[in-house]
Amino acid sequence: MTQAVSHSMMTFKVASLISLLFYTSTGWPTHTVCKSNHLEVYYTSCDPLQDFAFTLDSCSGLTSESVTIRAATVLRYSIKELFVTVSLTMTSKSMPVFSKQLCERDHPNLSFCGKKKGEHIYYEGAIATNIHTIPQGDFNVTVELFNEDWRTVACTNFTIMSH
Repeated sequence: MTQAVSHSMMTFKVASLISLLFYTSTGWPTHTVCKSNHLEVYYTSCDPLQDFAFTLDSCSGLTSESVTIRAATVLRYSIKELFVTVSLTMTSKSMPVFSKQLCERDHPNLSFCGKKKGEHIYYEGAIATNIHTIPQGDFNVTVELFNEDWRTVACTNFTIMSH
C-alpha cells in the first residue's frame, strides 16, 4: 500500500512539474476576439494561474457608443467589492485610462457581486465604449479586476491592430 501511495504522489508531482514547465515556457494561448479588413483584436490572460473567456459581437461594434460582450471565469477569490482598471500601452509607455468600482460591499450592482471563491462568474451585456474612431497602429490594453483585498480576480491583455 505504501508503494502505491508513493507511486501516486510521484506521478502527481511529475504531472504538476510538467504543467508548470509548459505554462512558464508558453503562457496562456492568444485568443482571437475579432478580425476584419481594418481591425484585429486578440487577448491573452495575464493572470499566471488561470485563463479568461471573452467574446465580442463584432469588430465594427467597437466604434459605437456601447458594445455587447460576454466574459467568464472561475473565481480564485471571493468578491465583496470589485474594481476594474484599464491601461493603454503604446510605444512602450503605459498610461491608466479608466478605473471604477464595479461592486460595492453593500450595493451589489452586477449579478456576480458577492460571489464566493470557486464559483463561476459570467457577464453578458453592453458596456459603454464611447470610442468613435480607433487610431491606426498597434497597441495594447490591459484590463485588471481586483477584489477588496487587491487580489487579482481576472487580468487580460488585449492587442489591437488597426490598419
